[in-house]
Amino acid sequence: MVGHTGSLARRMMLIAAGWIAVLLLGGGIALDRTLTGLVTRNFDNQLTYILTAMIGSAEVGPDGEVFFNRPLGDQRFLEPNSGLYWQISGQGHDDWPSRSLWDRTIKLSPEHFDLAPHVYNSDQFAGEPLRIIERSIILPGSDTKWSFAVAESRKELDDQIRRIRAILIWSFVVLGLGLLLMAGLQTWYGLGPLRRVRLAIQRMRATGENRMTEPLPLEVQPLVEELNGLLAHSVKQAEEARTHAGNLAHALKTPLTVVMNAATAHAPDLAETVIREAAVMRRQVDHHLARARAVGRRAVGQARASVSESAEAVLRAVTRLYERTRFDLDGNRQADVAIERQDLDEILGNLIENAAKYGGGSVFVTIDPVKDAQYCEIWVEDDGLGIPEEERTRIFDRGARLDTGKPGTGLGLAIVRDVAEIYGGSVTLEESEDLGGLLVKLRLPRVRG
Repeated sequence: MVGHTGSLARRMMLIAAGWIAVLLLGGGIALDRTLTGLVTRNFDNQLTYILTAMIGSAEVGPDGEVFFNRPLGDQRFLEPNSGLYWQISGQGHDDWPSRSLWDRTIKLSPEHFDLAPHVYNSDQFAGEPLRIIERSIILPGSDTKWSFAVAESRKELDDQIRRIRAILIWSFVVLGLGLLLMAGLQTWYGLGPLRRVRLAIQRMRATGENRMTEPLPLEVQPLVEELNGLLAHSVKQAEEARTHAGNLAHALKTPLTVVMNAATAHAPDLAETVIREAAVMRRQVDHHLARARAVGRRAVGQARASVSESAEAVLRAVTRLYERTRFDLDGNRQADVAIERQDLDEILGNLIENAAKYGGGSVFVTIDPVKDAQYCEIWVEDDGLGIPEEERTRIFDRGARLDTGKPGTGLGLAIVRDVAEIYGGSVTLEESEDLGGLLVKLRLPRVRG
């Protein structure tokens, strides 16, 4: 079973849940501070209005005490413990409280002088937290610093804040759940094309189709194209395998028939016939094995080989076999081609060995003589008799040989052509202008990137 790295849907939901939590928490805190600030400022504005009315109606009497020239309008100042209180204090004078304070007194700080209204909270009354606004005034006709204070129970303010926070919490919880539900629906809908791809692959496996034709979103289309390319590659490989098997079976059929007929007829040259036909079958098996290895290595991935390194290695080996032949290597030593090193060695080995075998004593190997962005050309030239133009196509057939006086199987050029074509290259034969013999032009694709 193939391992996995987790669920895409779970990842998307975790990311969505994290962002929703962060945004709702930040938005909730900001909204809570904004609304509680508005409610508190409205509460303080009412106290400021009462304080202004107190200061505006306050006067100093002949006895030096403060009095109001008109009564304050709020009835709660007359009701004991009503929750709304006022008090005027002056140094050297008794405190003048509202009737609602009854037998209590608001403790004010005489050490400071507040030119502007000063608002603060106080817990000096047990069980009744207060919101107090205080201001220091020197009234006309008096040198006393009078402290005017208005206090109101914070119960109503705190109740409003609690109601606001409860509404915010429930609203944001419902909003968060709704957003999570929408994120889940979005994830399910967004990953729908991947489910369609899975179902399409199931249908392909059930029906035997080799291509996905269902229209899909742009983001998924590259995946489908790569999948179709992989399927086409697999089909091509399967077809090549069937072709190789058929060719091999066809190639072995005739030698086996010859051996069977000779054995059935008790032919006197049976041993020679078996040896000769076995050699033919061995050549055919080697040829098809070389093709199969090239196809298998090509399917592994992006191949890469240095032409100069391969050519030098082949020349070192061939030089030992043909000591009287002069070998020259020239050209671009940095050229890399998209082919496995073993296959490149086999191709160059066949070409260089043929040039040494059928040449007159000189072999030139030139790397990349023609500048091409996609293909690298490798020229192998000799000073032999060459190959007539009308024979240059037939020479690539399996077993075809023009010079039967020298040992060989007749499969060298066939293997070169087949392996080169497997990697997207080609082989052509021409006449060498410099040496006068055969010129083999091998074209192989360069390494991309």
